[in-house]
Order: sequence, then C-alpha cells, then structure tokens
Amino acid sequence: MLRILGGPKRLCDGITRRDLLHAGSIGLFGLNLAEWNTAFATSTDASRVSAGFGRAKSCIMIYLYGAPSQLETFDPKPDAPAEIRGELGTISSIVPGLNVCEGLRRMAGLMDRVTVLRSVTHQYPIHGVAFATTGIPQMELAMELAPRDSRHWPFIGSVVDLIDEQNQPRAIPEVPRNLMLPWSFSTQRVGEIPRAGPYGGFLGGSYDPVATQFVGKGTVKAHKTLTTMVWDDVEPYRGISPESRFQLSAVSEPPPGLTLDRLDRRRDLLGQFEDVRRLGENQLHAASADRHRALAYSLMHSDRLRRAFDLGAESESTRDLYGMTLLGQACLNARRLVEAGGRFVSVFWDEYGLAGTGWDTHWDHYDRMRNELLPGLDRTLSGLLIDLDRRGLLDETLVLVLSEHGRTPKITPGQGGGRDHWSRCYSVVMAGGGVTRGNVIGRSDKIGSDPVERPISPKDILATTYHLLGIDPKTEIRDRQGRPSTLTPTGEVIAEAIA
Repeated sequence: MLRILGGPKRLCDGITRRDLLHAGSIGLFGLNLAEWNTAFATSTDASRVSAGFGRAKSCIMIYLYGAPSQLETFDPKPDAPAEIRGELGTISSIVPGLNVCEGLRRMAGLMDRVTVLRSVTHQYPIHGVAFATTGIPQMELAMELAPRDSRHWPFIGSVVDLIDEQNQPRAIPEVPRNLMLPWSFSTQRVGEIPRAGPYGGFLGGSYDPVATQFVGKGTVKAHKTLTTMVWDDVEPYRGISPESRFQLSAVSEPPPGLTLDRLDRRRDLLGQFEDVRRLGENQLHAASADRHRALAYSLMHSDRLRRAFDLGAESESTRDLYGMTLLGQACLNARRLVEAGGRFVSVFWDEYGLAGTGWDTHWDHYDRMRNELLPGLDRTLSGLLIDLDRRGLLDETLVLVLSEHGRTPKITPGQGGGRDHWSRCYSVVMAGGGVTRGNVIGRSDKIGSDPVERPISPKDILATTYHLLGIDPKTEIRDRQGRPSTLTPTGEVIAEAIA
C-alpha cells in the first residue's frame, strides 16, 4: 500500500489527495501502464517468413509537405504538350530508361540506389498527412485541421514506438524510438491552425514523436504569397548559418540551481506516483503523463543522445555534402540519430512563415522549384544516400521520400504559374533497408494523370515499411473503445520493392 508523507490536501470534491493517490495506486480495471499498452496491439506473426522481414534496423522518413509535382521530380513527361510538361527539362539517369527532372542532377547519378514508385494513388486530394502516414482507411476534410480528433489513427513512427516498447517493456531507450525534426509539425507558420498528421492518434499524446527545436537562423530571403497575403523574410529551407543546431528541451542543460542529483531525488519521489491513474476516461491521460515523465528523465541522462545532436563533430565536407539548409542539416542529424540507435526519425520539409508554402506550389511554381525546392531536395537526398552507403548503413536504414499527393498535370496560369492538388497519380521514392536498387514500379499515363500499371496505395507503402522494420502489418491494434483493426487494414506489402 502506497502512502506519501505529508499533510492531507482536500480536493474540491471532498476527496483528500492522499486518498486519491491510494485509490490510484490500485489501478483502474487492474491495468498498470505496461498492461494498458499491451491491450493495444497483438501480432499475428504471419509475415515474418516472407522476404525482407526485419531487414531495416531503422527508418529515416523525409516528408515533403504540400506535395511535389510528379512531373518535375521523378516522373517527367518530355513528350507531353507544353501546358503539361512545363518549363523544366528532362535528363537521363544512371539507370537506362529512368529519366528525372533536370533539377535533380545529383540524384540522376544515384538512381541505381533507389526504387521509384510511379503509380501511387488515392481519392483524397487534400493535405492529408494523416492519411499518408497512418493506417486510417478513410479521411474527412475537416480532420485535416483537427490534429486531436478522436478518430485519428496513430502515426507510423508512433506505432513502431508502441510495438518496440511491448517487445522490450522495461527498457527506456537512450535515443527515442520516434523522433521528428526540425520542429513539431505545422508549428512555424501563420495563416491557419496546425494540421493533423504525425501524432499518437488514439494511442494518446505520449506516443507523439519527440520533436526537436531548431536553434539557428536562416540566411536567404524569400518572397512568398498566399492569395492576398505576402511574406518576405529569411527562409531556413533555402539556407541556415553553420552554427545552427537542433536540440531537445529534455536534453538541454538544466535550469540554474537544478542539478542532475536533484532531478534524481525528484524522480524518486515521482516514482511513488507510478501507479496513480485518473478515474474513468482520464486513465489514458495519466498513463501518457507517466510515459512522458519516464522518457524525459531518461533523456536528461543520455550522453549518447547529446552526442548525436552535436553537428560540430561532423567534418565540413560532410556537412556540405548535405547542404547548409534546414532540410540538409536535419537529415544529417537524422543520420547521426539512427547511428546512435534511433529507430524511426522523421524529417519534415514543412511550411515556414506562411501557410500554403512548403511544396504546395499553387503560385510561383517555377521560381520556387528552380531556386528552392529542387536544389534543396537534390543535394540533401543525394548526400544522405551517399553518406549512409559509405558508412555501411544504407542496407540497414530504410529511407522514404513521400508526401500526401501529387500536383495537377495541367499548369494553372498567373502568379508565376502553379499546379494544384492531384491525388490520382504521384511518385514516392524508397531506398536502403531491404529495398531493391535501380527499380521502377508502376507506370503513369502520358501526362502523369493516372496509373496505367500497378496502382499503389499509400497504405501499401506503410505496410511495406512495417514489414521491412520487422513489424507484421497485420498486427492487430485497438482504439480507445477497444475496437480491433490491423495496422494497415487496406494495405499490402509491395513485393516488387523488396530485394
């Protein structure tokens, strides 16, 4: 029986704080935190016998928010009419017959290390980050701007975190299993509320990715427009200062006067609250608080994690390989994190300063593709693949480059030209971690409008990612009401993508 010394504190409902602690220590419904988590997922083990299962020790996901044009990245159409093919040309790659946009000259020499999926398709032409990165079978437009809608499913990194935690229930890793750079998604823009996507969904907030903070400054000014709104300021995705860094608040130095010894003593006291649970529907929130607390204390003591964030330990040539941009240095840090033991690291090319930016090129399409988007992606992705390969990490690190949809085949006039939302056909790139090399899967029509061969769902990509990470995509997961479903109920492993 747990008792805390000190005078009783009477709460507003007449129950003393001491009695509440005692009642909470019993555990509502007899579930402690580990048992509560275990109630969420059970594996069928069905896919473990098939090729590639568990080949990837970790995953780096590069998410291009806003959605790049398939025609001006990995599926150009040089023979299409001018209003389709646009102003940017097409170049050959090292793989015969695999052409790419002229803005991807570095990647053209590395296409023998990747697999391109050219026929990804679904029915939601919205900024559905949640649809692209979770197992949710259907999406409503209103949910896009409701990150905490109770109907949301957990982000793929959150599921990886949960499953790994169940496999090692007493081990708190020195490096979080589910990390996000450069900041919490959709928090550095003005114009709209944060968008849904990379969150714990019905697993609760404690399974949100652990997000970094960007500490630095941009070096290149940019001009952005959103209908009548205009934004002129420095754009870190175009360039940052060499001193710029990423950090977790939990691993920064303690406040003055708060030593690690004092933190340890506080942890001993907090440990007495370990089994406290709020009554009724709030039990999950109490479990989340406990999990956050345990993780925070673990990170405070993690020298391995601190070293992983020390970009100054890298040579100037390596930092230059990735590019001195926000995406470049975030991906370099992601490599350092998986090298240190990180499991799922997400790097978002997010909106910055103004909503409707990122890769959402309704306006100023060609200027942004030429001067910001393609150069940034080309340098960073090529640098990451080269660096992982030369360190012997590419075969065990899955690299995903994906987004929520593509862009319209036909260019819209005005404001520098633009392409609007298009989910009927777009491209995704996979590399490393058990993925085939120099491979193209699927084919689009003559204008990049629709698949004509091997349609692929975003859920197929998720299922393949789970499989390569050693997680059966048919693992059963339960929502807050205890209703069961599989991780990807509508997705299947893409067999042609597995080496």
